[in-house]
Order: sequence, then structure tokens, then C-alpha cells
Amino acid sequence: MDTLRVGAFLTDPPFAGMVGGGFDVDLAAAVGAALGLSVERIATGAPDVDELLSSLAAGAYDCVVAAVTVTADRQRTVAFAPPYLVSGHALAVNAARHPAVRSVDDLRGLTVAVRRGSAGHSLAKRLHADGRVGAVRCFAYGDIHSAASELEAGGCDAMMAPAPTLTELVRSLPDVDVVQRGLSREEIAVAVAPGDTALAAQIATAQERLEADGSLQELRRKWLGNPYRDQSLAAH
Repeated sequence: MDTLRVGAFLTDPPFAGMVGGGFDVDLAAAVGAALGLSVERIATGAPDVDELLSSLAAGAYDCVVAAVTVTADRQRTVAFAPPYLVSGHALAVNAARHPAVRSVDDLRGLTVAVRRGSAGHSLAKRLHADGRVGAVRCFAYGDIHSAASELEAGGCDAMMAPAPTLTELVRSLPDVDVVQRGLSREEIAVAVAPGDTALAAQIATAQERLEADGSLQELRRKWLGNPYRDQSLAAH
């Protein structure tokens, strides 16, 4: 293999779709360089991570570098390298309209936007079933900017997304605040096709080298504002 085919989302700030690329864009390039391979980044139109991983399992890519959260269900479909990031979902609200909302305990009667198939989607469905959320609006991964725009414009009242993504999305929205973090604990890792233990081991070794020489810390500092693999260690 001379080229590493990497499945990815076109837009998923700060992991992709940023000026200059994004965290996952740089990570894929660094892993490819460590393995002595050129990298072909293949943007997907999949509406969610699970469809992207199904394409990986079917042979469309060699690996997926797309801020993929490791779950038990996904481990039955694909294999994972060790996590390169530990993060979690956060909650943002339009503080101009809802200044009293400070946590998921304050969402009764409100509409919450989430990404389809995410941990936030699962949490929002549970809250809705318990009567603690008025409604849930699901957005495809590629429509994450639309969700933020809806939050700003009043199409929804709150939004749950991975903390790095949510922080980046609301940065330019003066009326929107991230009010709660740590809604979940998620290990984010590179996915490979099921049974491709050789590539998984190679990627794991490459990541170890990138951690040891400080490259991964620099990528995290560049795109996330801190060097920590476990984002709970960062001050917010």
C-alpha cells in the first residue's frame, strides 16, 4: 500500500472544514507521514458516522479519521486504534432568549438541536422521553453549521454537540453561550476495517511516536487550544 485512503467529513470544525484544514486533517497527514504513505482524504456525504463506518467496512477507505467516538456497537462493525482524544458533549443556548438556562435540567419545553447518531442525540431522546425537553431536531453531520445558525436565529433553543465542535461553532455568535460541558465521556479514535489488525497496529505505533515527539500535543494546541489528550484536563 502506497496511499492511505482516509474517509472523512468535509465539514466538522475544528476537526475539518477550517481555514488551513483542521485537527483530523493534520492528524491523518501526520500518521501517513509516519507510515511512509501518501494520504488521500476522501470526503463523504454520509449523514452520520455510522454510515461512514459502514462504507469503511465495505472497503471504501483504509481508515476513517473523522472525530469518531468509540462505542460498543461500532466496535462490532469496525476496529479502532487507541484514542487520540478524550472529550464529551456540551450544551449551548441562545443566552439572549434563555438567560436562565444553565444546564440540561433547564430545558423543559425547549427545542434542542443535535447531530444524528451522536451521543447528544441519545441524551436528547432520553430527556425528551422523560418530558425534560420539548422537542429534538436532528441534523446530518454535514449540516452542523445550519444547526448553529438555527440556534442563533431562533429555530431551536439549545444545541448539544462535542465540546470542541460546539466551542468552534458558537465562537462567532455573540448571543450563544456554551453553558455546560462534560455531558458525556467519549474516546475518539481512528477506525479501520474489521479484521485489519495490521493497519490498526501500525496506526497505534505511529500515534505513540507522534505523542512521544510532541507532534500530537502541538496539533491539539493548534486546533483545540490545549495539548491534552483528555480534554477534561483543560481549563475552560
